[in-house]
Amino acid sequence: MRFVWIILITLLSTVANAEESGTFESLKSLIGEWKKEGSESNDFYISFESSASGSVLIENWIYKGKSHSLTVYHQDGKGMIATHFCPQGNQPRLKLTDSGDENAISFIFQDATNLSSIEESHQHSLSFEFVDENTVLRKESYIKSGVETPSVLKLVRR
Repeated sequence: MRFVWIILITLLSTVANAEESGTFESLKSLIGEWKKEGSESNDFYISFESSASGSVLIENWIYKGKSHSLTVYHQDGKGMIATHFCPQGNQPRLKLTDSGDENAISFIFQDATNLSSIEESHQHSLSFEFVDENTVLRKESYIKSGVETPSVLKLVRR
């Protein structure tokens, strides 16, 4: 009987880990290069690449051939963390939250390094809504002087 319990616990653990990593695997579907829909300029694009044996996803904003900002995604136990390395010099850490939509992945502010006050300008939320395999809505909000400002960027594969 003990052997049956060990097998059952192992199977349930495997299923739980598969569900937990499913969100990260969905996020990794972004790997490649993306541009703003309708843009013909090569001055701006976003690159997603996997690193650290597939345990990290790096989002790199490229502007005029140079890296402008980075966001690094990785699992954190049952959750996921997105650390945004902003050109402003702060590094908000956003934690995975329930988006309420099976086609979306959402993060909300957890804490930050190099940010003296929550009122200072920083990324406060971030989400991806997967329209299809070549189209995604990247939504974010920034807080500046205590006011939250949302923005939406429709991205298509480059």
